[in-house]
Amino acid sequence: MPVSTVNSPEIEQKVNRLSAAAGRKTVEPDTAVPGSVGPGQLLPDELLTIAGLNLDLSPAQRATLSREEIASITQAGIRFEAVLEAGFAAQIATAADLTDPRITFILHEIGEETRHQRLFQRLLTQLKPQAKSPVSFRLVRLGYRAVIEATIGQKAFFYVLVLAGEEIPDLFQKLASEHPETDPFIKDVNRYHRMEEARHLSFARAALPEIWETATVVDRALVRYVAPALIGFMFNSMVHPGVYEVIGLPGFSTWRAASRSSSRQQQRFASTRPILRVLCDAGALPAHAVPAGWRRLCGVLRDGEPADPVSS
Repeated sequence: MPVSTVNSPEIEQKVNRLSAAAGRKTVEPDTAVPGSVGPGQLLPDELLTIAGLNLDLSPAQRATLSREEIASITQAGIRFEAVLEAGFAAQIATAADLTDPRITFILHEIGEETRHQRLFQRLLTQLKPQAKSPVSFRLVRLGYRAVIEATIGQKAFFYVLVLAGEEIPDLFQKLASEHPETDPFIKDVNRYHRMEEARHLSFARAALPEIWETATVVDRALVRYVAPALIGFMFNSMVHPGVYEVIGLPGFSTWRAASRSSSRQQQRFASTRPILRVLCDAGALPAHAVPAGWRRLCGVLRDGEPADPVSS
C-alpha cells in the first residue's frame, strides 16, 4: 500500500474551521434577502447567453429573455443542489464514524443548500417562467437519477461534480452581482448565495486529495473521461433551448449558436479552469498531459496552459 501524501489532521483542522464559520451565523434568506424582482430586463445585454450573436431583438424580447434565462438557471440550481444533497446524505448514511468532522460540515452544507433552494423557489414564483424545455421531462428525470446513482457510488466523481456545481454558478453570480445594470434583488440573491458557497468550495477542494488516494479504478476513469463531458453539458443546459422559443427564436439552433459563441466559451473556460487546477494539484490529472476531454472543456493545451492566453 502506498504511503499517504495527504495530511488528514491538517484537513480536519480546516474542516473544523469551516464548520465553526458556518455555525457562527445562520443566514435565513426569508429575512436576509427580502423583496422581489423588478419589472423589465433583469440582466444587462452582455450577460445574456445571446451576447455576441447580433440578434435583432426588441427591448421587450430582451426583457423577457433575461427573466426566462434567470428562471432556467434557478431551476437548474435547485435540481443540482438536490443531487449534491443526495450524495452527501448517502455519505452520512454509510459513514463508519459519524463523529468525523467532515460529516459535521456536510450537515452544515445540507442545511445551507436547502435554504438556498427555498430562496430560489421564491424567486421562481416571482418570475413565473413560461419556457418549457423541448427535452422530455421523463428523459431529464432519468438523467438526474443516473447521475445520483453514479455519484453515490463514486466519491471522487461526486466531489468533482460538487466543484463544478459551485464554480460554474459562482462566475455568473459574480458577474451579475457586480454589474450596475443588474436588477437589485437579483444582485442580493447572488451575493447571498456566493457568501455561503465559498465555504462549500473550500471544503470540496480540501477533501478531494484524500478522496482521490482511495478512489477505485472506475471512479478515477469517471473523473478523467466522463466528468468533463458531463460538466460541459451542465454548463450549456443551465439555460435550456425552450427559453429562446418564448421570444420567437428557434430553440435548438439558437441554443447551439449561444453555446458556441465566444463569450459563452470564455465563461465556460473561466468557470472550469479552477476545477482543472484542483484536480492537477490533487494528482488526479497529470498537469503535463491533460486528457483531451478536459482540454476541450477548459480551453487549455496538453500542458494545462490556456490555449488562448489573451482571453484566459
